[in-house]
Amino acid sequence: MKPLMLLILILFSGATFSANLLQVETKTIEIYRKVVPSTVNVSNIKLGRNFYYGEIEVPQGAGSGFVWDDQGHIVTNYHVVQGGNLFVITFHNDQKKYKAKIVGTAPEKDIAVLKLEERPSKITPITIGQSRSLEVGQYSFAIGSPFGLDYTLTTGVVSALGRKIDGIGGVKINDMIQTDAAINMGNSGGPLLNSSAELIGMNTVIFSTSGSSAGLGFAVPSDTIKMIVPQLISHGKVIRPGLGIAPLPDAEKQRFYLPKNGIVIYSVDEKGGAAASGLRGLTHDRYGQIFLGDIILSIDGEEVNTLDDIYQVLEKKQIGETVDVKYRREGKDYKTKVKLKAI
Repeated sequence: MKPLMLLILILFSGATFSANLLQVETKTIEIYRKVVPSTVNVSNIKLGRNFYYGEIEVPQGAGSGFVWDDQGHIVTNYHVVQGGNLFVITFHNDQKKYKAKIVGTAPEKDIAVLKLEERPSKITPITIGQSRSLEVGQYSFAIGSPFGLDYTLTTGVVSALGRKIDGIGGVKINDMIQTDAAINMGNSGGPLLNSSAELIGMNTVIFSTSGSSAGLGFAVPSDTIKMIVPQLISHGKVIRPGLGIAPLPDAEKQRFYLPKNGIVIYSVDEKGGAAASGLRGLTHDRYGQIFLGDIILSIDGEEVNTLDDIYQVLEKKQIGETVDVKYRREGKDYKTKVKLKAI
């Protein structure tokens, strides 16, 4: 067979294969090609010391992330960067390793922002979509590095909305997206996408008895990410409303043989709203004897018994708003108003 004729047959064969792709396959390929340049691998490294070699780098783990803007900010999960001193970012089809530093974290939402110390010549921010308009049953696409297998694409649907999941920060994360797109170890921090290749969530956690995907993956919604990330970039933390108290940890209640009901005030910020309203924390005399302070029972009529309870109530409020607080002091119940201030 002549070489020219062979080339024509090869080209024709390739064109036929492409033409035979289903429309849904073509769309999936388009989504992957559009978003994979915005998806990164995140390596968490802790600096330690060795008797023989001095300072050494100890890998803590790895996850995924995505490019937020053209300034080199990378968004990932807090638990991906937790405990690390050094972070290495790698991009698709780029052999170079880029160092990054932490800009800010929001453990209660399992969100962290890193910034590249050096940017690639071309950087592609991800397109941010809306999570509030999601419908159960619509397609979802996850990109990440499960078990170290770089830039893996999995597909599924949005299985449920509004899930409440235990977060790493000690409080529950509300409004989580549930998907059956396969999510495994290493997917954490990677993007969850809709059929328009827009970010609708950040893959965060799975429910599994084996440690592998069981079709129960959960993602922080993009609307939450859009609210949190700009604050982390600007302030290094989330500015939120607070009473101006430090609660006694839930575990410490047992030590003092206290009832489970209510939030025991450990201390009060002198500049906070609680102090202005006369609320008191624990005190002690010169002999070290501890005296119980006030116990907050409810805020705006909502009962609060744990740190998570008080967080969930205040998350709905705004800085400067006044709330009704019911509390107990020396066995008697009282009510007061507390103005919420930024914390």
